[in-house]
Amino acid sequence: MGTSTNSMKVLVLCALVAAVAAWPSFVDQLSFQSDSVGSTTAHKQQNINHLLDKIYEHTKYHYLEEIAKNFNPLGDTSMYNDQGAAAEVLMKELNDHRLLEQHHWFSLFNTRQREEALMLSAVLNQCKEWHCFLRNAAFFREQMNEGEFVYALYVGVIHSKLGDGIVLPPLYEITPHMFTNSEVIDKAYSAKMTQKAGTFNVSFTGTKKNKEQLVAYFGEDIGMNIHHVTWHMDFPFWWQDSYGNHLDRKGELFFWVHHQLTARFDFERLSNWLDPVDELHWDRIIREGFAPLSSYKYGGEFPVRPDNKHFEDVEGVAHVHDMEITENRIYEAIDHGYITATDGHTIDIRQPKGIEFLGDIIESSMYSPNAQYYGSLHNTAHAMLGRQGDPHGKFNLPPGVMEHFETATRDPSFFRLHKYMDNIFKKHTDSFPPYTHDDLEFAGIVVDGVAIDGELITFFDEFQYSLINAVDSGESIEDVEINARVHRLNHKEFTYKITMSNNNDADRLATFRIFLCPIEDNNGITLTLEEARWLCIELDKFFQKVPRGTKTIERSSKDSSVTVPDMPSFHSLKEQADNAVNSGSDLDLSAYERACGIPERMLLPKSKPEGMEFNLFVAVTDGVKDTEGHNGDHDHGGTHAQCGVRGEAYPDNRPLGYPLERRIPDERVFDGVPNIKHVVVKIVHHPEHHE
Repeated sequence: MGTSTNSMKVLVLCALVAAVAAWPSFVDQLSFQSDSVGSTTAHKQQNINHLLDKIYEHTKYHYLEEIAKNFNPLGDTSMYNDQGAAAEVLMKELNDHRLLEQHHWFSLFNTRQREEALMLSAVLNQCKEWHCFLRNAAFFREQMNEGEFVYALYVGVIHSKLGDGIVLPPLYEITPHMFTNSEVIDKAYSAKMTQKAGTFNVSFTGTKKNKEQLVAYFGEDIGMNIHHVTWHMDFPFWWQDSYGNHLDRKGELFFWVHHQLTARFDFERLSNWLDPVDELHWDRIIREGFAPLSSYKYGGEFPVRPDNKHFEDVEGVAHVHDMEITENRIYEAIDHGYITATDGHTIDIRQPKGIEFLGDIIESSMYSPNAQYYGSLHNTAHAMLGRQGDPHGKFNLPPGVMEHFETATRDPSFFRLHKYMDNIFKKHTDSFPPYTHDDLEFAGIVVDGVAIDGELITFFDEFQYSLINAVDSGESIEDVEINARVHRLNHKEFTYKITMSNNNDADRLATFRIFLCPIEDNNGITLTLEEARWLCIELDKFFQKVPRGTKTIERSSKDSSVTVPDMPSFHSLKEQADNAVNSGSDLDLSAYERACGIPERMLLPKSKPEGMEFNLFVAVTDGVKDTEGHNGDHDHGGTHAQCGVRGEAYPDNRPLGYPLERRIPDERVFDGVPNIKHVVVKIVHHPEHHE
């Protein structure tokens, strides 16, 4: 009897021990039985919204709080594709207290900080199911630096199949300090403390004494800022194919998206009676200084760079002479027509894919065939420019705006830097022979006419975004509505009408390539096609079948594959996701799934009140050749022209910028091709127009 009683006690004790040991897991499971968790798109969107709400504070959502307290990333390694290897690395750094503290600035250009963010990104990337992704995100949200967490979460959603259907909230509402000047942030705090709602105007940096103020609306546009930072999330320089897939034509897209940003900036300068932006030189002064007039959430003000600053060596980054050596090695590769790889073999760059390798070494990305020799011209240059306000660390200043992709375009030196790199790419493309008539012709296809339905009118509108996440919460202080108001370039919607003749005996798949090119330079001198081609901006590229006979193809400016619409506000995303979860209905936000792309409203350059004339250039090319090897109906939607198709090969086989990317010594070749046509259009700016 005693033995039986003792045995029973042992069994009960064992059961109690097992129950205690299982308790965290049990609590974890309970948290996932709430209505806030699920694998539908609506639930996923709601989870992301909750994770990013008040990112600088502890989560206010109970289920996330419970996960953060009780989840063990190494408790069940079967939920990872790598059996928890990435999670083990990050947990060791956490337990050894090596991770960056919270309430500290974060810069992707800081090697150690980037490594930490990528540790979390790797963990999220290895998750098999959404519950794994969410649990890790909730846990590390409370453990890691806020900037590192936000970056890792964004690239995790972008590059994981688990993120399909999720719309990432606009960063200007998640980390408003990076997009809003300090004066407005101060007013937001005052509104919160006094419990008085307010909407505050955001002014562009500088004054009328600074001629760069005339084009600040372009570089400081929050939509353009989002395009730039998102492109670098879609095509990060640190990406390796072991993360999941190959980023097709990444090096060439690096060239093309920055070439287009630079060309568009010159269009805006032309619209404001300014000379084209000059390229940067390592041995000359940086003429334009920059005062960001903004601050980090934690870490002080963004550093100021004075006018007429000579480049100085930057401790811990590079010497100016190193940059000149890197530049010379790249020019030598272009002159020789090949790149020397790490193992000594040569890679021919005088072939159609050569610009891909050139982009990889200039950026430089992990795809670079020889980063040790060719260096990292682009990334190091960003850091060099960002640190010129405190090159020797004498004042221990935080990184400059050039050391963040979301703020870089605000600094006029960004466009000088990319004009410098653009000229390197131009030297390469100029080494190719010009296209011949046979290269350009699409047999049997004639573009009979090109017209615009609607007026090409630009204007400035007003846009508001929330500053709720810019201010801290207090136990006895309620949130009040606080917004920033910005002025943004916009234009009226218009439609292209392209009249065509298909003289073949069957329908033909065609690629429509539409560009806008300047007719005159800033001095009023007429440009040749050879002089203008490198200055053209891409307006659209799409694929469509052309039936036999005569047909007018209509295409709305809103359908451009270059642009994205305005993103839904964070409040709207939360409201839509909550409503869908509560009602059990579907949530389809696919129209906003990609934030990479020129803002739809900035498709056209501003122009002048009296109007400016431009050449509208339309090339219709053989869609079968252009898309050979690609599956599908060729209706890619989105912003494939400059941002590709996520997780897939780039849908066009032609070089980016075709057919204007090569020299045109004799424009009669283009004039004699029936499938290419250009017409003069006029864009007018209405200063007083509002919508």
